[in-house]
Amino acid sequence: MGLTLRMWVASLLLLTHLLHGALCWGDDGHYAVCKIAQGYFEEETVVAVKKLLPAYADGELAAVCSWPDEIKRLPQWKWTAALHFADTPDDKCNYDYSRDCPNDWCVTGAIFNYTNQLMSASKDSQSIVHYNLTEALMFLSHYMGDIHQPLHEGFLGDLGGNKVKVNWYNQETNLHRVWDDMIIESALEKYYNSSLSVMIHALQDKLKYGWSNDVWSWGSCQLNQTACPNPYASESIDLACKYAYTNATAGTTLGGILTL
Repeated sequence: MGLTLRMWVASLLLLTHLLHGALCWGDDGHYAVCKIAQGYFEEETVVAVKKLLPAYADGELAAVCSWPDEIKRLPQWKWTAALHFADTPDDKCNYDYSRDCPNDWCVTGAIFNYTNQLMSASKDSQSIVHYNLTEALMFLSHYMGDIHQPLHEGFLGDLGGNKVKVNWYNQETNLHRVWDDMIIESALEKYYNSSLSVMIHALQDKLKYGWSNDVWSWGSCQLNQTACPNPYASESIDLACKYAYTNATAGTTLGGILTL
């Protein structure tokens, strides 16, 4: 399983950048990322991943990509809640690992950790005894989605937009939820006949024809690192400042401002 685990990690790190244009990461966003990523796996990678997936997933990585959200409020899993984000100081539109990920306890630290678990297991079969590789796979798949939602690298003072009360069209909500769920829900209805599978197919076409020259660069890491979440975090806080926080004062109706 060693080589195929390495191939899976490489594939996931490459492909989870692909939905940065959607900028939304509720269940639909996570499902779409993992569904598209699995379509790019080599056959032996598919076999290795299926061996790690729980039985209820029926061989589908996408079926487990929201699992970390489902369990993070349970008493035994509360320790994972802080691993979904990496907040920056207020009005700091840049990301600094040493400042924003104390004790490696943030989404970027989690990506490094679970990547290392899977990669070490691929090199040393004894590591399989020490790590729960099924959990590592599910956490890594999810956190690689989270890091591309701009407000998962938002400001500490408003908890990544959770404290900013806004309206999405005529619905009261908060800024974080707009970017987690509501933009993609509206886009599905407006452009994809409320069909997630149609949206996924459209994104697959974009990968093949519209973004084909960019795809491989998305998986490139400096200094021969296996994982490179820091540039993704930097990109996200930059996008948060340019788009998510712009005009998003309390009480704003964003449905008329943001263009889908």
